[in-house]
Amino acid sequence: MKRFEYSTVPLLTHATKQILDNWGQDGWELVTVIPGPNPEQLVAYMKREKE
Repeated sequence: MKRFEYSTVPLLTHATKQILDNWGQDGWELVTVIPGPNPEQLVAYMKREKE
């Protein structure tokens, strides 16, 4: 049975790709992105399989 761990990550709109690429290199997969507390910020929900 697969098990997952989850994380929420603040994203700045001017560095979104760089931030997501860094998390992706560590094995995290993007689940969704929602608006953050201000217009210049988003929140990403990430998951990866537990080892």
